[in-house]
Amino acid sequence: MPSLHTVFAGPWRAVLVLGVTQIICWGALFYPVVLTVPLIAAERGFSATFAMGGFSLALLIAGFVSPAVGRMIDRYGGHRVMPVGSLLGALGLVALVYAEHPAAYLAVWILLGVAIGASLYDPAFATLGRIFGAGARSPITALTLAGGFASTVSWPVTYLLIQHVGWRGTYLVYAGVLAFIAAPLHAFVLPRSRVELPLPTTGAAKPPAPVLPPHGWAFIMVTTAFTAYAFVPSGLSAHLLAIFGRAGIDAATVVIIGALFGPSQVIARICELMFARGLHPLVVARLSVGILLAAFALIAWLGLSAPTAAAFMVMFGMANGLITIARGTVPLVLFGPIGYGALLGRIAGPWLVMQAMAPLVLAFIAERTSDPAALALAALLGIVSFVSLVILRAPKRA
Repeated sequence: MPSLHTVFAGPWRAVLVLGVTQIICWGALFYPVVLTVPLIAAERGFSATFAMGGFSLALLIAGFVSPAVGRMIDRYGGHRVMPVGSLLGALGLVALVYAEHPAAYLAVWILLGVAIGASLYDPAFATLGRIFGAGARSPITALTLAGGFASTVSWPVTYLLIQHVGWRGTYLVYAGVLAFIAAPLHAFVLPRSRVELPLPTTGAAKPPAPVLPPHGWAFIMVTTAFTAYAFVPSGLSAHLLAIFGRAGIDAATVVIIGALFGPSQVIARICELMFARGLHPLVVARLSVGILLAAFALIAWLGLSAPTAAAFMVMFGMANGLITIARGTVPLVLFGPIGYGALLGRIAGPWLVMQAMAPLVLAFIAERTSDPAALALAALLGIVSFVSLVILRAPKRA
């Protein structure tokens, strides 16, 4: 583990800075939507579908810009790219407060989509990859520990702000935090230089691990695995608590069950950091999706009740906590650190598009058929992800 001096004065400062800014950016741009969008819809006379469709549009736009963001981070560094994301996010939140017309509302979400694509995990991982190179696995894991607290912080803070200053005031507060805290941290405190790794001095030194070309069958399988998985947290985050309620679980218990998700993510990430650093990231990825499939099997076998719903939420949180790490580390280990930002952007594009589609698709399935059918579709996408990860094979050392 790095010393305290290294954390503040050396490259590990990037983890500290990004840990703070990821909580801010997720907490301002992503998590408040579930609380604010219904209020926006009611005040402006939008349908709930149209109002939430703005957020889905933002995720689509984030998917489209992610490859370009990754390339820019490779070339210029996160200290130049991520401040732009923070400032665009601040501008977008201010504009959202005043966007009365439906066309203006959608235009603002397009702007916020660009901000999301330049602010959340993928650009943060790309920044760490540029700084630490092949040694970025531990920094990525440490960063996700901080990011795991974003929902825990954001939802209560957003709720309290709405009670005191309304949704408009809430977004103005968040715009100020993005502009005056996140953007300066990104611009002035993120390390600018790469870590210089020592070169081998003898012929007996252990050769570097071989890497795969960032295209072809291996890249298709990696992208398929993470894209298929992306459907699950996005769709279930929007509908799972409602599904539990329709299964007969009382509202207070549903809220308690939902609160298990965040801590479960963090616990799984701590376990990965402490006990799984010697495992190949592919193994961690397979384990995470395997836990998710076991959770689906549990409720298929025992049905939905308060205990099984709680167990499902814990297992779902653990799986999601581990897969977030794997999204950063699997491409790094399989394809190497050169061009890592651009590579992450290429993988993040389909991921974010799937995130945008999932809530709408699950809503359609649940309304037209049943909640078990919606859960079955999510489980099927989990199986696709698992099979893709099993097919992948890491290259062996010569």
